[in-house]
Amino acid sequence: MGVLNVTPDSFSDGGEHFSLDAAVARAFAIQHAGAGILDIGGESTRPGSNGVSAAVELERILPVIAALRGKIKIPISVDTSKAEVAEAALRAGAEILNDVTGLRNDPQLAVVAKRSQAPLILMHMRGEPATMQTGPFARDVIAEVKTGLRRSVALARRAGLARSQIILDPGIGFGKSAEQNCELIARLDEIAKLGFPLMLGTSRKGFIGKLLGGAPSFERMWGTAATVAASILQGAHIVRVHDVAEMVQVARVADAILSPRLASSKPARRR
Repeated sequence: MGVLNVTPDSFSDGGEHFSLDAAVARAFAIQHAGAGILDIGGESTRPGSNGVSAAVELERILPVIAALRGKIKIPISVDTSKAEVAEAALRAGAEILNDVTGLRNDPQLAVVAKRSQAPLILMHMRGEPATMQTGPFARDVIAEVKTGLRRSVALARRAGLARSQIILDPGIGFGKSAEQNCELIARLDEIAKLGFPLMLGTSRKGFIGKLLGGAPSFERMWGTAATVAASILQGAHIVRVHDVAEMVQVARVADAILSPRLASSKPARRR
């Protein structure tokens, strides 16, 4: 899953693709680099960020989705926690919903997913983006993440979603310490026992910078590569990344390690 932030303030690439032309060009570059999904977001959820209104999100993402509709060949995911934004994005051409609050912000988003039969990614976040890295961390991160994800799944199921529509994300970096992020990746098989496909988003995150002695976000690609490989080997089905071409190589080799028969097959041609 390739990341396209249509925001002025995302932690890694805020402002780079804020104009419509830049965003559309980046979307096609993400596809060409080998991503299987394009994830478009109009609201930053970096540590310390404050939310924006649904109107602002829609003003940012709808022109991009409209410009790509019928032209891009990979499915579009919309990164939002608001039912109003999700519904409008699906009408415009998005096919997947990605809620970083796991339905805590707006449970009606599950109703939108039910009505459209769209896949719904439910992420675990401890606290809120503005304060999630300032409060005390959980004593047992695995137990807390599993409890939180079970709660999100219960909300989705009560809204009528099929189990096959649900994807889980343990929320690397969202209210967790660097040590806890590493623990979640190392013990991802325990999260997998919840019985749903898993997505992980580790790309360029702060804990990687900390592990690398304070490396800025644009110097975290190789650290990200290590987390992507580890995530796949521990059971992740989707990895959400900024550096798509490089992480496609990482994923392809990690997949071949898991299934050696893939080593003899020809890689998919880039579009």
